[in-house]
Amino acid sequence: MRTNRLTATAAAVAAISVLTTACTGQSGTGATDDPKAETTINFWHGWSSPAEVKAVKDNIARFEKAHPNIKVNISGNINDDKLNQALRAGGSNGPDVVSSFTTANVGKFCSSGAFADLKPFVEKSRLDLEKTFPKILLDYTQFEGKRCALPLLTDAYGLYYNKDAFKKAGITAPPKTMSELASVAKKLTVEKGDSYEQLGFMPNFHGYETVVSHYMSSWDHTYFDKDGKSNIAKDPAFAEMFTYQKKLVDSLGGYTRLEKYRGTFGDEWSAEHPFHTGQVAMQLDGEWRLGMAEDAGADFEIGVAPMPVADDEADSYGKGYLSGTVVGIAPASKKQNAAWELVKYMTTDTEAVVNFSNGIRNVPSTLAALKSPDLKFDPRFRTFLDIAQHPESSTSDGAVNGAAYQLTLQDFGYQYEKGAVKDLQAGLEKTAKQIDTDIAKAK
Repeated sequence: MRTNRLTATAAAVAAISVLTTACTGQSGTGATDDPKAETTINFWHGWSSPAEVKAVKDNIARFEKAHPNIKVNISGNINDDKLNQALRAGGSNGPDVVSSFTTANVGKFCSSGAFADLKPFVEKSRLDLEKTFPKILLDYTQFEGKRCALPLLTDAYGLYYNKDAFKKAGITAPPKTMSELASVAKKLTVEKGDSYEQLGFMPNFHGYETVVSHYMSSWDHTYFDKDGKSNIAKDPAFAEMFTYQKKLVDSLGGYTRLEKYRGTFGDEWSAEHPFHTGQVAMQLDGEWRLGMAEDAGADFEIGVAPMPVADDEADSYGKGYLSGTVVGIAPASKKQNAAWELVKYMTTDTEAVVNFSNGIRNVPSTLAALKSPDLKFDPRFRTFLDIAQHPESSTSDGAVNGAAYQLTLQDFGYQYEKGAVKDLQAGLEKTAKQIDTDIAKAK
């Protein structure tokens, strides 16, 4: 499970903007502590629910059994703001091993030295990362050739749908293209006065996981050109996505009406989520939603499928958006060798990854764990395992200022969907210039 993506990203951008801690002690592996000596290290993570916290503790207990000389103090519910403050302050009470849910900030983590360079540790341990992790996970845990993080479980996004509502509407299969999604969403929508008894799909950019980056995974796209400049005004995929989303908003009742209905929704992370309650019949969401919907007692049969793709990319159906937890070492840590032992264990030990995946109900992050017979999951979870391994699944590009460019593009989306921006191409060009300006300032 994750915190609200937009809120988390906004907070992370604010926090990471002042992350300027230099990466210290990097001669050789950069660490002088004896990993076989009796020691205690601090691990900070962001998970907060009782089930997640238990899974973390169980994982650490297995590590301590395998490494009896290393004890781990665990601190949970740590967001990037708290992490930033600790990394800046340093000291013995700060973290040694750090994790973050915000993969889009890895560019900032790496370029600023907020996370220590892991290359010396990887080389010393003779890890073959390309044979250990899917390529896209390796891409989002490094920036411009510097590896400052490793993947710790994966999030894969797909389409959830209410099978009972589908049957009632005479729909026999989930949509595979975006035009099919629009048609099915319309058929599933049941109006009630100036509101809805059931909405087929909430298309608005404030609709929890229906954010720009997640929509864009349905199109082949490139955020930046070869020179590192924003490509959103040049790559037609972005204009196509925004045009599609705005048309879908209008066809389902319009921005104002949809926003009013959205105001009746329960919290994204509660049992009152609108998909759980039947207020929406389809939902773009991550793999964790299946377990949450089951735990909430949804009184309908839940279907899971990949997110539909652009009409002219039908042969790529099965792909989706990927992100996940990243983990690294605090550069100010005086126990980096011991910290590396924990990082290596959590991210590359197949048994550890599988057990943690079973406990957290996230997608495994190593190639071996993805194929492990010890994975315990609902058969529908296979959809997310397949999305995680699809060669055309994508994630958001890294940038020196982290997720700031995503927020800028998302803010544009808010203005366009409600009709405040009339000229899409001019708006994209203006937004691209702002993104380029912000990145130039960050450098």
